[in-house]
Amino acid sequence: GYNEIIQIGAVLANDNWFELSNFDSLVYPENKNSVSKYSEAIHGISLDDLEDAPSAYEVLENFENWVRKSLKRQEDQPINDIIICGQSVINDVNFLRVKYSELNLTWPFSLKIIDLLSLSFIFYQIFDANGIRRSKSYSLNAVAEFFSFSREDSTHNALEDAILTYKCFKEYIKIARSIKYKMV
Repeated sequence: GYNEIIQIGAVLANDNWFELSNFDSLVYPENKNSVSKYSEAIHGISLDDLEDAPSAYEVLENFENWVRKSLKRQEDQPINDIIICGQSVINDVNFLRVKYSELNLTWPFSLKIIDLLSLSFIFYQIFDANGIRRSKSYSLNAVAEFFSFSREDSTHNALEDAILTYKCFKEYIKIARSIKYKMV
């Protein structure tokens, strides 16, 4: 009950990691006290910035409509085949599922997730075994920097995080497609 979703940002890609579309919306908080000076410093989003933002209900409805439109699916067609990817993505899924529950909405997505942090852990093992220098950190910034990507701003922006995460996934997929494995 203390945390609030104040922004949703996402990149939708197809099975070949081609970007179809992206989504970005601020969300008006139900609990204004959850938007503190501390959270404002992290996100760069103040309560004033959220004043005209749509409600969580509207944003979630818009988000689902965006997914359906981007995938050319009708309202009655399911979207539970989408794999949700992100950095420590279980946190995002949990925040969204709680909000869906609070609003008495049915969760439309699957619980299939791919976590960039976990993928980085595995790839770091491969890098170490092959003498490839890599960051000691598993943070999104560190992984993005490894691939020569950087933030435009120092604040935590949901869409920018989604774009950086998407770019990192694409790079890992390129590496994975180039690895030849021989059973011994």
